[in-house]
Amino acid sequence: MHSRQRSLRILHVLRAPVGGLFRHVADLCREQAARGHTVGVIADADTGGEVARRRFDELTPHLSLGVTRLPMRREPHWSDFPATVHVYRQTLDLAPDIVHGHGSKGGLYARALGFLPGAGGAIRVYTPHGGSFHRQQGHGFYMSVERLAAKRTDLVLFESDFIARAFRQGVGPTAALQRVVRNGLRREEFASVKAAPDAADFVYVGELSVFKGVDLLIEAMAQIHAGGKRKPRLVVVGSGAERERLTSLVALYGLAGPVSFAAPREARAAFALGRVVVAPSRRESLPYIVLEAIAAGKTVIATNVGGLPEIFGPLREKLIPPDDVAALALAMIAAIDADPPIEAEQHALLTRHVAGKFALPAMVDAILEAYDEALERRATFKAPAWEAAP
Repeated sequence: MHSRQRSLRILHVLRAPVGGLFRHVADLCREQAARGHTVGVIADADTGGEVARRRFDELTPHLSLGVTRLPMRREPHWSDFPATVHVYRQTLDLAPDIVHGHGSKGGLYARALGFLPGAGGAIRVYTPHGGSFHRQQGHGFYMSVERLAAKRTDLVLFESDFIARAFRQGVGPTAALQRVVRNGLRREEFASVKAAPDAADFVYVGELSVFKGVDLLIEAMAQIHAGGKRKPRLVVVGSGAERERLTSLVALYGLAGPVSFAAPREARAAFALGRVVVAPSRRESLPYIVLEAIAAGKTVIATNVGGLPEIFGPLREKLIPPDDVAALALAMIAAIDADPPIEAEQHALLTRHVAGKFALPAMVDAILEAYDEALERRATFKAPAWEAAP
């Protein structure tokens, strides 16, 4: 267990206050504050709309260092320079012991402080959540930026073994401490969510982006319907840049009745809209939505990408290949036809695995202990780890 006696001043920096990354930061802030630490957040001002505003309203009572929101672009942009200066000034004013950056852009802002005068006292921590480590256009440029930022990093916390490997392959050796600390769920989340009386056969919950593979799910639905024997229904819950294209794809396949779209909502409310949760991602790190669905008692169909094998553990062979519509359609048919006793046995095994490996108290303990290690290392070297390490 974490045993530090003095309270730390901890400033979390992230871009988008939405999705699993924000859930991770919000959980961490609440738990750190509950353990006597003084916590604050810096985040983008333009992402998340009313949902983000409401969630910050709920989180603010736990944030003694307050909430600062300023414009942050997802892609590299000239506005990154004034945003970095803003974070720098906030850091000078708040004098945190820890500046913890989350995601590629939050991690960049947090670690760029190491290149600026007067802000070198805080330990700089980075948690990558996928982002620039996914193979995509501009990957080489992003890795160059990551290697530069690594020179001013004291501690890197990975949410999965997968992202740890991706970091080491893309960035190479660094002087920073490195620890794998997996995302964690609250105990009360391990309660079943019953499907609504009018629930669809399948539900997707999450961002509507090309990485999430919702187009593959729609194509799999088209294959199943074309077979003629089964006419399942699907509800797609979420928002994002792919919404218009996905709507057009549904119309193209004549699925406007069987496939419907619903606005974003809390995960457990979304799970009630379908019997089986489908996560057909092309890229992932360690998705909360899959952890939450398993804890909620849902059957989950997911792809063999990122950290998903770590989540599925003893049942990892049930994961399907990414970008394979035929395999996805077969898995969906198998879920419809599943034998209830076998399904219940497999789900109990998977739930025990998730409960044992992905618990919020253990996540927070491990992060605070890693902070301790980085602080002790700084005190031992009497200089930032990136300066003093051989």
